Amino acid sequence: MVTILSFLFFTGLVGLITWWITHRDDHASSSGYFLGGRTLTFPLIAGSLLLTNLSTEQMVGLNGAAFNDGLCVMVWEVVCVVALVFMAWFFLPRFLKSGVATVPQYLEIRFDHQTQVITNLIFLVAYVGILLPIILYSGATGMIGILDVPSMLGDLPERVGMSTDSFALWLIVWAVGIIGSIYALFGGLRTVAVSDTINGIGLLVGGFMITGFALAQIGDGEGVAKGAELLLDQQRERFNSVGGPESSVPFSTIFSGIFLLNLFYWTTNQQIIQRTFGASSLAEGQKGVLLTGALKLLGPLYLVIPGMIAYHIFSGEDIKADQAYGMLVNRVLPAHLTGFFAAAMIGAILSSFNSALNSSCTLFSLGLYKSVLRKDATEAQVVRSGKIFGWIVAVIAMAIAPLLAQTDSIFGFLQKMNGMYFIPIFAVVLVGMLSRRVPASAAKIALLAGFGIIAIGYFVEPFDKIVASMHEFHFLGCVFAWLVILMLVIGEIWPRETEFVQEDVGAVDMTPWRFAVPAGLVLIAIVLLIYQRFADFSVLVP
Repeated sequence: MVTILSFLFFTGLVGLITWWITHRDDHASSSGYFLGGRTLTFPLIAGSLLLTNLSTEQMVGLNGAAFNDGLCVMVWEVVCVVALVFMAWFFLPRFLKSGVATVPQYLEIRFDHQTQVITNLIFLVAYVGILLPIILYSGATGMIGILDVPSMLGDLPERVGMSTDSFALWLIVWAVGIIGSIYALFGGLRTVAVSDTINGIGLLVGGFMITGFALAQIGDGEGVAKGAELLLDQQRERFNSVGGPESSVPFSTIFSGIFLLNLFYWTTNQQIIQRTFGASSLAEGQKGVLLTGALKLLGPLYLVIPGMIAYHIFSGEDIKADQAYGMLVNRVLPAHLTGFFAAAMIGAILSSFNSALNSSCTLFSLGLYKSVLRKDATEAQVVRSGKIFGWIVAVIAMAIAPLLAQTDSIFGFLQKMNGMYFIPIFAVVLVGMLSRRVPASAAKIALLAGFGIIAIGYFVEPFDKIVASMHEFHFLGCVFAWLVILMLVIGEIWPRETEFVQEDVGAVDMTPWRFAVPAGLVLIAIVLLIYQRFADFSVLVP
């Protein structure tokens, strides 16, 4: 009862504070609804970026990966800092200069309208079929373990003819999906950003609490330092930043698919970077992005170490890796703090879900409804179309999510499926920004060919065996290189009639932050130092 009451109190408090801050905002115009009126400052941008990323597919999935593979999975947290630096230095200035609300809008400016429509459709299919269901499923899995939902249900599942685990999964998925939809569809981007920032504080505090309490528990009354010493002694070979050939992240894949996936995620993924498009100036956007990079350096402490602690505690038990984090939280936290952390976890689920849902609405309303289906639509009609589409998408995602219970590792499944649309879109955006003569036909061929080739490589025999033999991340790197070369060759043979020249539409002040370059260099240096400190290359020797 204490757990449930504290959970309801903290969840309600976040909702009340968010409403109080944003209830007078402009939710009627497309700029106000989809971009927060371009008024976001760096604390809101950093908080929203961090928590949109820091959802349960990270808390549950990455800690589950650490349960299996150890410290080397920190690659997903540490290498992304380099991608964030590139976002601040190279990508963000180009997006803000064009004043766009979506990545496909930028591609329409650089290439043509058809490229924008194709990219929109790829994003929407990926978000509805992959991202949103995974967010809901991983969130529900974590909540079931933390709150011990099956014990609360009693014999209710039996009365409706379902197993307890299945009933709990469906119940949490639909509860979270409905609440997240209300946040995203009635509030708009600034409401999402504010609630993200508030929840971000709670989740960071909660994440560090889990690590602290867990280390104290394995320290057997002698404190956190003793627990950390014991963990390091007993898992010394697993405290290795270098992934061996048998791990989910072999060291060589850092330089192919993993780095590319990180680059796309933090520089081109609409769900993540939409809040940077709402920056009040380039300087505020750069500060927000680089602050996110600094905070991500702390990520392994609450996204990797707890998974390794769970391995220490539960390694003799027959549990799935994705169950380890929820079980650890339930084991180490007292009841009143369990409720607080459950509220923070719900905040994380809601953050990622409503951010992806808000981005889906933005892509549909501005990219398809306004530009294809109804070009004369008013501002009110555009916003209304997004809300209706959002409810349809939310229901589909809630129906798909429980079906993911058959996957072995939700985080590994997410990264694999992300590659299908990450790689072709990132290749087109990068070539578009670096070249002036590559034509629209090259972009359309790359988008369709890249998506198709990766899907065939994953799911069609005998091509899936070829991909499995070379590791899927190397496969993604090869496809990316091929797409870039293909586009450049087409640009040489059939170039644009005139060179592309990007215009500054004056959406925001484009004066860069004067410390952007030195701050970025410091972050990259810290990444290299972290890897050097924990590297043991002997695992690469047969």
